[in-house]
Amino acid sequence: MVIMAMLLAISLTAQTSERKWGLGLTLGSEHYSGELGNGFFSFSQGQAFSGITFARNITEHFDVVLNTSVGDISYSDNSTSSFTLNMLQININAKYNFYTYDDVKFRPFVFAGLGYLHFSHQYPSRKLGALQLPDIGAGLTYKLSQDANIVFQETFIHSNKDDIDYSIGNGNDLYMQHSVGIVFNFGKAKDRDGDGVSDAKDDCPDLVGPVALGGCPDTDGDGVADKYDTCPDEYGVKELAGCPDADGDGIADIYDTCPEEPGLEILNGCPDTDGDGIANRDDACPEEPGLEIFNGCPDTDGDGIADINDTCPEEPGLELFNGCPDTDGDGIADFDDACPDTAGIAENKGCPKIEEEITKVLEQALHGIKFVYGKDVITNSSYEILNNLVDILTKNPMYRLLINGHTDSSGREAGNLRLSQRRAELVKKYLIDSGVEEDRLTATGYGETMPIENNATSQGRAKNRRVELIIEF
Repeated sequence: MVIMAMLLAISLTAQTSERKWGLGLTLGSEHYSGELGNGFFSFSQGQAFSGITFARNITEHFDVVLNTSVGDISYSDNSTSSFTLNMLQININAKYNFYTYDDVKFRPFVFAGLGYLHFSHQYPSRKLGALQLPDIGAGLTYKLSQDANIVFQETFIHSNKDDIDYSIGNGNDLYMQHSVGIVFNFGKAKDRDGDGVSDAKDDCPDLVGPVALGGCPDTDGDGVADKYDTCPDEYGVKELAGCPDADGDGIADIYDTCPEEPGLEILNGCPDTDGDGIANRDDACPEEPGLEIFNGCPDTDGDGIADINDTCPEEPGLELFNGCPDTDGDGIADFDDACPDTAGIAENKGCPKIEEEITKVLEQALHGIKFVYGKDVITNSSYEILNNLVDILTKNPMYRLLINGHTDSSGREAGNLRLSQRRAELVKKYLIDSGVEEDRLTATGYGETMPIENNATSQGRAKNRRVELIIEF
């Protein structure tokens, strides 16, 4: 009986904004409290009742409930003081639900109202009525589905009579109902666009849309309602507000400067293969990390000239020479400068100008340094030239000297090669013995391989037998 009553109470308090009407059945137990005693929580004193409830939803939290129940009310104190009556109850209550219907499964509630009680008994014949002033209570609704609920309820009834129990005392008789009930919600929800989603739940009540999207249309069928879809006419990705992402880089195509190539958000969806922070589309050297000022190209030597324009990318240089250095600052790039560490002139391939007097000594040496025929023995007439050469090298410590020995074609080639080497070494030894540092001198014999005249004549052969002296820096 208690369960039935509670179910009925639930039905009255569980209507929804869509199904505004509720019809319920209740079972429960009715208890008396008065001059004979207090049987509110003594189930041995309780009597079963059943009832019907009819409810109407008013707002999300408020319901109005009409409740009727029929059952017995009794009390016995194990003496001559006892009574049993049939009790009919009709009341109307205002009910407040603490949560809206769709928010939770369990909804606590409170209610209050007024009504009428009718008591009767056939033996002895007795009939009387009483007002409920008021009835109040609380309960809990459990939502089974959108259509049905179970309700547990406690109802306290204060009547305006004090003689139901055949006893007059200091206060009117009181009653309590413990009940459980089941309530069925019914009523047709408004759905003006006819899409099967009621207006109360339809985010787009005037546009036809699927239930899964709250009744809103989805033109491109991507699962994102048009009202939330930035690209409503293109099938897209939910995470990107319904916009497509052709390259799958997580950046919607409408914001992606390179929609066909996976890229980085910081570069508006464009790739950066070399990771230098410059998008490939703007990078003149997309495979090499570079600098923004050089359109993404590197400057390995840090000379302010991009490697792609730098003839000497490993050596800091000057823009004038396409990035190549001019170590001695003579205006001749090192790669064209025969003397890159000593300032010189272009006419001498970047080497310092050799004074005319020195040039004359070198020219005199060309045919003035002579040897005994066929031998590596310097003739006495050669020493003046060699001494002048010692003086030049002593005064110009930056000079380095190449001593190249040559012969004519008389005799065997191998012998001529060895002879030219010995003669060059003999000149080198004389210079070293005269105080010139050995590391400034290089002696090489070329034999008969580099003639300057025709070996067919005695005059030509004489000119081919020579020692060439070349100054380097």
